[in-house]
Amino acid sequence: MHEISIVRNVFQTLEQTYPEKFDRIVKVQVQAGLLSNVQPILIQNAFEALIQEEPSLSDVELEVLLLPIIAHCDACDKDFEVKKHRFICVCGLPSKKIIQGEELQISEVQFSGQ
Repeated sequence: MHEISIVRNVFQTLEQTYPEKFDRIVKVQVQAGLLSNVQPILIQNAFEALIQEEPSLSDVELEVLLLPIIAHCDACDKDFEVKKHRFICVCGLPSKKIIQGEELQISEVQFSGQ
């Protein structure tokens, strides 16, 4: 289950980025594109397992937001949402130019006292 390493990496990154206030983190929001192969429920389960190893994280809320796949059509210069893995623009032409949906990133961190 690669979700455990993902969750560990998220918190290692936060500890490196905010060493002076890491212990004050109360909420972490992660954005995961549909093409990132991340399942929110598995991320939550991995986080629960990490809490067993790191009880100091038990007061932290982890929220995973799934982002839809958005592609860009060069023919009509419009962005469109990919549904059912059909990369077909509303103009009817196919496009493989993905502009959202592959990311996995920390999008928000909240600290106590904010």
